[in-house]
Amino acid sequence: GVFFRATTKMCTVGVLWLAVFLSGTWAVDRGNFKTCDQSAFCKRQRALKPGQSPYRALLETLELTNTKLTLQLINDNNKVRLLLELYRLQGNMTRVKINELKPLKPRFEVPDVLINDPPTDLSLLSQDENGVVLSLGADSQWLIVSAKPFRLDIMEGREVLLSLNSRGLLTAKEDGMWEETFKSHTDNKPNGPSSISLDFSLPGVEHVYGIPEHADSLKLKTTDGGDPYRLFNLDVFQYELFNPMALYGAIPVMLSHSAQRTMGIFWLNAAETWVDISSNTAGKTVFGQMLDYVQGSSETPQTDVRWISESGIIDVFIMLGPTPTDVFSQYSSLTGTQAFPPLSALAYHQCRWNYNDQEDVAAVDQGFDEHDIPYDFIWLDIEHTDGKRYFTWDPHKFPQPKDMLQGLVDKRRKMVTIVDPHIKVDSSYKIHNEIRSKGFYVKNKDGGDYEGWCWPGNSGYPDFTNPEMRAWWASMFAYDQYEGSMENMYTWNDMNEPSVFNGPEVTMHKDALHGNWENRDLHNLYGLYVQMATAEGLIERSGGVERPFVLTRAFFAGSQRYGAVWTGDNTAEWEHLKISIPMCLSLGLVGVSFCGADVGGFFKSPSTELLVRWYQTGAYQPFFRAHAHLDTPRREPWLFGPENTALIREAVRQRYALLPYWYQLFYHAHHSGQPVMRPLWVEYPQDTATFSMDDQFLLGRDLLVHPVTEEGGRGVTAYLPGKGEVWFDVHTFQKHNGAQNLYIPVTISSITSCIHSLFDSLSRYQIPVFQRGGSIIPRKARVRRSSSCMEHDPYTLFVALSPKRFAQGELYIDDGHTFNFDKQKQFIHRRLSFANKALNLAPGSQFITPSWIEKIVILGASKPSKATLKTPDGKENLLEFEFDASMSVLTLRKPGVNAGVDWTVVLQ
Repeated sequence: GVFFRATTKMCTVGVLWLAVFLSGTWAVDRGNFKTCDQSAFCKRQRALKPGQSPYRALLETLELTNTKLTLQLINDNNKVRLLLELYRLQGNMTRVKINELKPLKPRFEVPDVLINDPPTDLSLLSQDENGVVLSLGADSQWLIVSAKPFRLDIMEGREVLLSLNSRGLLTAKEDGMWEETFKSHTDNKPNGPSSISLDFSLPGVEHVYGIPEHADSLKLKTTDGGDPYRLFNLDVFQYELFNPMALYGAIPVMLSHSAQRTMGIFWLNAAETWVDISSNTAGKTVFGQMLDYVQGSSETPQTDVRWISESGIIDVFIMLGPTPTDVFSQYSSLTGTQAFPPLSALAYHQCRWNYNDQEDVAAVDQGFDEHDIPYDFIWLDIEHTDGKRYFTWDPHKFPQPKDMLQGLVDKRRKMVTIVDPHIKVDSSYKIHNEIRSKGFYVKNKDGGDYEGWCWPGNSGYPDFTNPEMRAWWASMFAYDQYEGSMENMYTWNDMNEPSVFNGPEVTMHKDALHGNWENRDLHNLYGLYVQMATAEGLIERSGGVERPFVLTRAFFAGSQRYGAVWTGDNTAEWEHLKISIPMCLSLGLVGVSFCGADVGGFFKSPSTELLVRWYQTGAYQPFFRAHAHLDTPRREPWLFGPENTALIREAVRQRYALLPYWYQLFYHAHHSGQPVMRPLWVEYPQDTATFSMDDQFLLGRDLLVHPVTEEGGRGVTAYLPGKGEVWFDVHTFQKHNGAQNLYIPVTISSITSCIHSLFDSLSRYQIPVFQRGGSIIPRKARVRRSSSCMEHDPYTLFVALSPKRFAQGELYIDDGHTFNFDKQKQFIHRRLSFANKALNLAPGSQFITPSWIEKIVILGASKPSKATLKTPDGKENLLEFEFDASMSVLTLRKPGVNAGVDWTVVLQ
């Protein structure tokens, strides 16, 4: 959030930025950001209404290899020719590229985002004067290219899955103004107007998701009568909710879902992009020769989507699913999976703008110990630097950073410092001098270094699109370069949209130059490149051994490969707590699992009730960090009275106990692209009741969480999915049937000033969390001051039996911080199963751990006469057990077996 911050930070450099306080509420100044009507290309494109496309395919130009079809298209109105390329990709995907056949100037094609795009066989089934039919291989799928008007249809059997240009909105060469002005900024567009557009029709689809980042519901809304969703990375001061305005990041990926199929559209373009969504019926817009194939009547639901980008080419990947899991795998095969974070990064982070000095850091650190609240990372914002010069320390406030870091090492804790990508223009600043001397700054349109205002005052912006610049930046994180840094210090990249306080829309001018390309062409890539270079620096400084942790505010497709994302400068209001759920769910659907929101809200001060509820919610979201604005009162967890301290402590402790499960979820996200935090429809794809649900979510398959997001909430109604399934309340072990709406009391009224009654009521004031019957979840019950202190602690296995008295799960263990899990396969990954009254641990050990199994809790059990532990050496030992008949909970105490060896427990 730029303007409110700037009032306190910019006065020292002689620039006053005013924010208006109105009716006790800070709000976004919409006038700083364009609407579609104020964005010339969006307005022009939107004025083009659906109809017959002027483009036709010139079938005589068709060329086909075994992996690629090329074909020219001609606009019969202006005779402009385009080149169409079609590819069938491995994994049930189709790639469509459309570019000018002979552009006056080459158009930008996005580099460095795709890790792979493997083509596979493409064969011609038939051709006549009306078009061609191509086989897409599996499941009787084919692609029909209609010649006049040009149109593509992807079919499965007699069903149209998706149509391109069925509404005739393809444009790839346009006429328009060469210059436009927004507020005081004029964009000269030296290469002229160059926007592109393409429409997609999705018969049978009513629900679409994705295209983050927007502060909106999980299910995307139709944009008829309002602005399209905008994708353009911007520093938006205290953003509004339920709004299609652009925010800090942009991932141009949309998922469609129905009870029959899940699909995805990946629009690979890094320029300013607008996405229109309309809902219609199939008979009104699907026409031509394929209309007869469409199932159902004219009332068949349909969603139409139109993508509009300012420059670049049309390059779109159509992911045909058919399941949600398939789409996640398809997308991750293109752009990579979530980076596997160090285990400690999944623990709790304590941050504010700013901890004042070394003594303040030590006092906060001590406060956590005194109040028995675990944490792993303490964070330093921009005030820790010497005059906003990144890679430096304030010599008065942080004179001995290594002593400070060593104090954290002694407690097995860590630190994050902020390193932003705007560099103070100061001839006495080494970083600036090196970037300038190497020519690594972004240039203005006249060829000089581009400069703008940010926290340090006048700033330069390194050109992170340049691989030489990224390599140099990475080298600055070496321990002998970043003075005062140590192995337990990690990095936060903020303001990397990039934020330019005096730029158009608070960002970089579009005609700024990155080598031969304008910022207009690649704007949304900048933040990805900053995080990429920073993560590489943290890896290099350890000789390639240690996994990095980097948090970024701006992002693009592929950013998941480099670390974590947060939802930016939110506000201490209940609605902002509520919106954190769909915002992170949307990111997870498009690859970014490591997402969180500032606990407590960045702006303003939360009530104690809101703060407690936010801790309880954040403890079950992937990135768990409290953060606050400089001008807010301090809000360390123990400052709100013993009752609230106890509730926050309990929420944080729940997070730490569950870290083994969080860690294995991230292991799976890293290996397969499956989201950690996921909407219910991902696991229950035919349950239409879940399709619009975004007030509750799943962690993996096996934990269902319904946060409390209403002020004064006395209860919530959670939907437990799965007909014939059961769910167990993790706090009480109460069993509930699936496929029902369950009311759960969550009142605070039972809490009094008496601490004893507080602890009695803790379970009644938790947010509802349920474990799926049929699952096994590992936890660690001995919560210590940091996750590293718990590294070798024993495990407790929670076995929740299905109605068929079966359960399965897994146990994943590695060293928690190096790449040895990948490079040397040093890990334990074991399948756990309970069947026929026996719990088995399947082999899968390449790593030695001192951790052992100290307890097994079986939910939904019956009382055995005895419990026997069997090990491969033939030994059998009777286990102590307790049985709670009222809750059907069997507790097996101290099996005492190592977590890495084979064993079986048999109940008789």
